[in-house]
Amino acid sequence: MGGSGSKSKGYWLFSGSGGGDEPAKDGQEQSLARVRSIRNATPFVFTRKSSLYFNEDGDLAHEFYEETVVTKNGRKKAKLKRIHKNLIPQGIIKLDHPCIHVDFPVVICGV
Repeated sequence: MGGSGSKSKGYWLFSGSGGGDEPAKDGQEQSLARVRSIRNATPFVFTRKSSLYFNEDGDLAHEFYEETVVTKNGRKKAKLKRIHKNLIPQGIIKLDHPCIHVDFPVVICGV
């Protein structure tokens, strides 16, 4: 959970000079570039991927179920069957309040 996704894409927002396109640098120049990129990178997250889905009727929920009647030994029993088809993800949503990125390398504490 958390939803940062930066490690799965193969890069980390707060380290290095920003990409593989740049040539390798000396140790001192590289550390200066790292400090500069930390200042330029924002520790805040303003959007995230939603875990909600729309169904065919336009309802929005995490999961959808359908009530089915099963007859077993002459008895009718109602069961809930989870629906997996025809669900559309809500997509990217904007957060009401920005959150701090999970990969931010600085410890933040109140005094």
